[in-house]
Amino acid sequence: MTNTEGHRVGKQRAGWRPEKQRAGWRPEKLREQREAHGLTLEKAGERLREVAEQAKLKGIPAANPQTLWQHEQGEVYPGPHYRRAYCLLYRATEPDLGFRNALPGEETSFKLTPMDDRLNGAHVLAVERAVHRISPGTEDAGHFALQQRIIDAWKRRHTGGDPHRPVLILVGGYAGSGKTELARFFVQLTGWPLLDKDPLTRPLVERLLVALGGDPNDRHTELYRERVRSVEYDCLMQSAMANIKCGISTVLSAPFIAEMTDAAWMQRLSNRAASMGVDVFPVWVQCDEESMREYITFRSAARDAWKLQRWDEYMATIDLDLRPAVPHLVVDNRLGTAVTLADQARQAMGAMYA
Repeated sequence: MTNTEGHRVGKQRAGWRPEKQRAGWRPEKLREQREAHGLTLEKAGERLREVAEQAKLKGIPAANPQTLWQHEQGEVYPGPHYRRAYCLLYRATEPDLGFRNALPGEETSFKLTPMDDRLNGAHVLAVERAVHRISPGTEDAGHFALQQRIIDAWKRRHTGGDPHRPVLILVGGYAGSGKTELARFFVQLTGWPLLDKDPLTRPLVERLLVALGGDPNDRHTELYRERVRSVEYDCLMQSAMANIKCGISTVLSAPFIAEMTDAAWMQRLSNRAASMGVDVFPVWVQCDEESMREYITFRSAARDAWKLQRWDEYMATIDLDLRPAVPHLVVDNRLGTAVTLADQARQAMGAMYA
């Protein structure tokens, strides 16, 4: 899908300066960059669309020669999608391309290079330059340590690190099955981020239930199931999508009872993730009744009060032999065996956490 720039962005008459232009706009620098790269207006438009598509920018510019000419003549100030695409095309910053003045301390020393040059270390330099824009908000912020960690992580992924595609792991199971502990173990092994439904969505869920006239700890009535649960899971999955759109492997922890047993829901998720180059792995945590009750009692969460007070009634609503409706993995945590093994592994790695 392409976007065009019309009167909302800039009126087409010479010398006009739209309100949204940045201080220091020098439109002639776009022409200088294009000519330095040996591109005609037509060819620049083609390349502009190509780089925008490759980068999966939101809003692919139409980039017809007339629009590019208007940018270079100063008749139309480029919109944000055009500016991002121009910077990708010419491997330059906005100040380099004359879109605005440089910020204090902003580096604008990218040199003109032919577009067909092979990557020879310049990609590493570009990443380092971008990361070095992280600056301390306070004197003891430790920004250099954060910069180095980000750069090291990037190098591991992109210069000989993990050769696999990013993954989205869904760790599901009944309350008290040990899914959160298993998910945390995966995270400690991999360094991938964990999105746990309860801490991620609980404040929203509780306030929404109260606003609807319900109990903030309700997880069993029709009010929760029909009007709140879908919002809760939508928040979780949108957070996951934000990660995988950036190519970040992510571990999700939630019951996923309705989701994993819905083949159509799982297929939609797998298709969407596959379109972004991400593999989905559903992991079901199997557990027994007594272990689940013991763990639920131990964690003493207010949301579990109804389950514990009406345990037999609660157990009548679940099927311990339930499994996902799609190909999946199983972790057998009956009697807490899997969590015990995970604890032993953490201890061996010197990574036990309180």
